[in-house]
This record gives sequence, C-alpha cells and structure tokens, in this order.
Amino acid sequence: MLDFDLAELYGVETKQLKRQVRRNVSRFPEDFMFQLTPEEYQILRSQIGTSSWGGSRYLPFAFTEQGVAMLSSVLRSSRAVRVNVAIMRTFLRLREVLSSHEELRRKIDAVEKRSEARFQAVFETIRQMLETPAPLKKAIEFHAKTDAPTKLAKSHKSQRK
Repeated sequence: MLDFDLAELYGVETKQLKRQVRRNVSRFPEDFMFQLTPEEYQILRSQIGTSSWGGSRYLPFAFTEQGVAMLSSVLRSSRAVRVNVAIMRTFLRLREVLSSHEELRRKIDAVEKRSEARFQAVFETIRQMLETPAPLKKAIEFHAKTDAPTKLAKSHKSQRK
C-alpha cells in the first residue's frame, strides 16, 4: 500500500505519516517498506490519472503487510489501531483468496519473473501467505423447492398461448 493511501485511511497528512516513518526508520527494513523509483512513480501516475500540476514533490513509500502492521506502532492513535486491524483483516482475506485461486498464483509467478529485484520482498511475502492457507469456512446455502411450478411460471405460459 502507498503512503498517501495509508495516510488517508489513518486520517493524517501524508507528510506526518512520512515524518513518523523517518523518525522510526529502524522499524522499517526493506521488506517492510521501500520508496518508489521515479520511473515507477511515473507509471503509477499515468495509471491513476494524477494531474501534472498537483500532487507530491517526493516519491511515495510503498508498505508491505508487515510495514502496515509496524505503522500502528509509530502512529499512536485509536483510529490508527482500528484502521490497522481492518487492514490486517483485509490482508488475511486476500491470503484466503490467493490460496484458493491457482491461476492467480501462476499469474503472480509470471509477474514476479518480470519484476525488478526490489519487488522480490513483496512477492516473497505473498508466497509465504500462500503457503499457510487459512481453513475455509463452509458457506451457508439455501435451496428453493422446485417441484411445483410457481404462479409466475404459470401466468407466463398462459400469456404465450
């Protein structure tokens, strides 16, 4: 997740989030957080349609799941804790989805082969999540009785005659 998205979720300014990260940089090794290159940022801007006259002067930070978890220790507010719990639940759900979709796993592997070395930590984290699947819960299903035709089906038949 990118710093400006996280700042919005946490209800703080991006510069405040970055300031706290820089003050606690030892808590954010490369596999927790990294800064996008100018080329990566340009590609991102073209994909999300950021205007050329506005936006940040600085390259954004990208946070892995562990980096997001670490943010809650440097942003000490009740909202930060609540948002962090929600994000962690989202990552857990993503892990469940990834573990149940083999085709998605193959696509991730293909993208990994084409990616730069700096994204290896992200893919390693995703691979670890895939290795430890959460137990799937059985869905609750409801089945309608279909032995008797419905009134709607009868009226539809009579209109066709």
